[in-house]
Amino acid sequence: MTFRPHLAAGPATEPDLPPGQHLVTELPAEDSEPVPVVPTRDWTFTLTTENGEQRQWDWAAITAMPVENCCVDLHSELGWSVMATNWQGVQMRDIFAGVTTSAEFARTSTYTAYTTTLPVDDLLEMPTWVAIGLEGGPIPAEHGGPARLLVPHLYLYKSAKWVRAISLVDDVQLDSRQSDGLHHYGDPWREQRFREPEPATERRSR
Repeated sequence: MTFRPHLAAGPATEPDLPPGQHLVTELPAEDSEPVPVVPTRDWTFTLTTENGEQRQWDWAAITAMPVENCCVDLHSELGWSVMATNWQGVQMRDIFAGVTTSAEFARTSTYTAYTTTLPVDDLLEMPTWVAIGLEGGPIPAEHGGPARLLVPHLYLYKSAKWVRAISLVDDVQLDSRQSDGLHHYGDPWREQRFREPEPATERRSR
């Protein structure tokens, strides 16, 4: 199965861009930390429920799962968008098959210090993947290889590179990028680049 991006009504060459975005023709490689080198022989991915139950895949196991082509538009919080990028990946619905959970959030860990948190519903009800291929070949390390999260309906900082694990949790947790002031959700269509400032609390008189 192939998932294809949404295009605006009108000319087929006119992409439907979120507000504040500009089009680029190639996927930039943006990294806020050193790029790790993770050989596929050493790669594992672990899903841990809120009850501590675990499932783990090595490279042979993840590539043996149903892999689909996904053609998606990606939007960076820095303001660029790249259209119709072609990935190969395993749907998160397949990763979660048979898992019973009432957790609201999924915290993603990577082979660096980078973390990000997403609502579980976003992973299961929207097209999202553990991507294991790009343009028919391996994912280059600078683009998150050997495997990365692919969440095209949110800003790209939610599509964690070098994915290593997902832990199901009951409360939203501070992401690596939230310390930079980025929004906890990151919907590009609502320009949720930055989190809202916390309201000032009134000081009680003694």
